[in-house]
Amino acid sequence: MGFMDVLTGMSNGPRGFGGGRGGGMSPILLAALGLLAYKAVKGMGEQRQAPPASAGAPRPGGGLGDILGSLGLGGAAAANSAGLGGILSGGLGDLLRQFQTAGKGEVAESWVSTGQNKAIAPHDLEKVLTPEQIGFLSEKTGMSRDELLAGLSQQLPQVVDTLTPQGRVPAPDELNRAA
Repeated sequence: MGFMDVLTGMSNGPRGFGGGRGGGMSPILLAALGLLAYKAVKGMGEQRQAPPASAGAPRPGGGLGDILGSLGLGGAAAANSAGLGGILSGGLGDLLRQFQTAGKGEVAESWVSTGQNKAIAPHDLEKVLTPEQIGFLSEKTGMSRDELLAGLSQQLPQVVDTLTPQGRVPAPDELNRAA
């Protein structure tokens, strides 16, 4: 199962296609992938900052391209040698470190490992993610804070688990090949 399986399977998941707003990626899948992209950009050595949410903000409920664009990862940047695989791989690693720092490393590690995924409650996820991350994703997906946290607590374990089928964070080229 690869990256495209995540997109296909989760687009048809419990939240369906954008909550009934027509075709496209579910808001929760968009938020989960957006979180990984956000983490990758914030983790880059360039110390780049995402533009303020109001500066050229994509419309709420836009696509992953809107989120990548607002993070300064438009088409050309996302198509560099690391590609989307580099963004997701870097974001996964940074997200795992963020969970460890917040004292929830064993939960996130269970998603990466080949065993059973541990659940995370929305209130625990709120303690792991920063207010800036939650606000950014809420605005970009058009979801309320509570909807976002509830959805991510249900779907983030599956996204991470699917992107790490061998029990480890894959190298960027592995994710690019799976795409």
